[in-house]
Amino acid sequence: MSIKIALAGNPNCGKTTLFNALTGSAQFVGNWPGVTVEKKEGRLRRQFAQEIDEEVIITDLPGIYSLSPYTPEEVVARNYLIHERPDAIINIVDGTNIERNLYLSTQIMELGIPVVMAVNMMDVLEKSGARIHTGKLSGKLGCQVVGISALKGNGTGDVVFRAVELARKKTPVQPVHAFGEKVEEAVRTVRERLGDSREQSRFFAVRLLEKDEKIASLMGKAPDVTDQIRELEEAFGDDTESIITNERYEYITSIIKECYTGGGEGKGISVSDRIDRIVTNRWAALPVFALIMFVVYYVSVSTVGTLVTDWTNDGVFGDGWQLPGTGGNPNEDSLQAEDSGIWVPGIPVLVERGLDAVGCSEWLKSLILDGIIAGVGAVLGFVPQMLVLFFFLAFLEACGYMARVAFIMDRIFRKFGLSGKSFIPMLIGSGCGVPGIMATRTIENQRDRRMTIMTTTFIPCGAKLPIIALISTALFDGSGLVAVSAYFLGVGAVVVSGILLKKTRIFSGEPAPFVMELPAYHWPAAGNVLRSMWERGWSFVKKAGTIILLSSMVIWTGSHFGIVGGKILFSTELALSDSVLGAVGNGIKWIFRPLGFDNATAAIATIMGLVAKEEVVGVFGVLDFVAMGRAAAFSFLAFNLLCAPCFAAIGAIRREMNSAGWTWFAIGWQCGLAYVVSLIIYQFGSLLEGEGSIPGALAALLMVLGVCCLLLRPGNRKKL
Repeated sequence: MSIKIALAGNPNCGKTTLFNALTGSAQFVGNWPGVTVEKKEGRLRRQFAQEIDEEVIITDLPGIYSLSPYTPEEVVARNYLIHERPDAIINIVDGTNIERNLYLSTQIMELGIPVVMAVNMMDVLEKSGARIHTGKLSGKLGCQVVGISALKGNGTGDVVFRAVELARKKTPVQPVHAFGEKVEEAVRTVRERLGDSREQSRFFAVRLLEKDEKIASLMGKAPDVTDQIRELEEAFGDDTESIITNERYEYITSIIKECYTGGGEGKGISVSDRIDRIVTNRWAALPVFALIMFVVYYVSVSTVGTLVTDWTNDGVFGDGWQLPGTGGNPNEDSLQAEDSGIWVPGIPVLVERGLDAVGCSEWLKSLILDGIIAGVGAVLGFVPQMLVLFFFLAFLEACGYMARVAFIMDRIFRKFGLSGKSFIPMLIGSGCGVPGIMATRTIENQRDRRMTIMTTTFIPCGAKLPIIALISTALFDGSGLVAVSAYFLGVGAVVVSGILLKKTRIFSGEPAPFVMELPAYHWPAAGNVLRSMWERGWSFVKKAGTIILLSSMVIWTGSHFGIVGGKILFSTELALSDSVLGAVGNGIKWIFRPLGFDNATAAIATIMGLVAKEEVVGVFGVLDFVAMGRAAAFSFLAFNLLCAPCFAAIGAIRREMNSAGWTWFAIGWQCGLAYVVSLIIYQFGSLLEGEGSIPGALAALLMVLGVCCLLLRPGNRKKL
């Protein structure tokens, strides 16, 4: 039998850092049954497990502030602790915010499960001159307390060994904290009705007094506690949930006075506060955010990422490499090139040689080289750029800056009908739109939630980066401005959508309040950043090996089958215009004529982008890139960034909306807005290039005026 240990704590307390330190690469990531909240489990690393005979499974519970059922994360954590009952709990507490963190701790200790408290960031406390007396704290709480630094690895072994020891003894922790006399009397009365032999009786009794409607389903049958609730509310003049919350904090305050010694007197504000004076300043916040995102995309798309991508495209998925100083030209006859120097062939060259050696037929050779390798290779060639981008995003998230961005965006979004809660799914969606859409479950207000689902995919996800890189590199000389403008084009689409939708009766109303903790800035653990980068990158590679592979084969097949002279013809030399795929492209390209990219290849790429956004690049890999003017190219980029997302994301929209009608409305809104924005970009852009038309410019002008009128018109003022 294995030992099950759960990690529980507040968001940003260092829980995930400790989980990674204890489990390393032996992790299993999925979703909790029935919900989209991420579930992480892992086996204890060998360096710890070698002293323990049994297998130890670590479960990383979602970061929560309490065991109240207000968010999916809290429901998941509570259900797991009550139903699964791990053998022990490691409660991670942020030592720099000890008072707030202890609120959850007092609830955990009422569950009757062995608990070891790990007070994290002790090194940060020492630098500030503060001190937590772990011995006194242990006595006050009735559980073992260990000071650790999850980031540096200090004390992590001690914590897990103590947890395993408690798990083996199976001795439940007995909470020593107590509320005021009147509240404790009510708790005792309810516990007697529950049967005091139940280890979790105190937890259930307190939750019943707090009028937790969902607790009865966890208990099977709950006693009527109406009289106790009425007596408490009459005595205190407040609702019982507020009464018990206040009792907890009074107890916590008494602990802090005896167990915590403050430091830093006379040293002024902290480093985090100094940084926040700039990055969250009312006037400087947005310029700083824009500058940071410009640097991120510039390095990812225009410098480091491009250098490695060029090396990958030209070498791995191209002709290969001619080593410096050896001479020779790999584009010449292969024998002559190899005789003149050291040439390392790329994958297409090696595969072609292998196919020639076995006498492969020309059609199969073309499918493998021009379909599979060209299509998948065109997408995989951008993996280096994506890894660089994911590295920066992971770093910004881990160091604490992205929490500030949500705070900054709340001030902006609130003016346009959304709250900062809507930015969290968008932030998650920068990696992949599917979990971003699922993350909207944390938004309680249904109107805000639906609107966030409709706008989350406007923010470029990782799959859209190859499109951004392709256009900016091929047609804009690798301009970093094109890349970063694509990001802020998405933000602008969110803002415009928020204004327009909030003016309708369906979405009218004030946005929900947004409260979020701003963690102290810190250098993230390199392993955590690299692991996050790898997980996102590997997810992209797996998609390229499945969806993109199949899509590339379909594109190749469709481009080589056609009807010529009334006869069905298959030929590797068939012109695109004569093929089935070309007929489809030519049949729909008129739709995109006002947007500037009215050619079969661009039309096919746009449609295939619904399968997977990476396939936009894959189509160009199979059918060859079509040169466009800059106005048309940016219009093409804008449309593919803003239109309906891939089928996987559309499926997520359908599940979260739980309505086919709302799903079609979301798709229509996304495609309609994308069309209007792209038309305006192309028509005005082509005028600047000296190639525009008066009718097109007038149409674009009318659209701009129409959008402005909608933005400025009075809206519904219905309050929540």
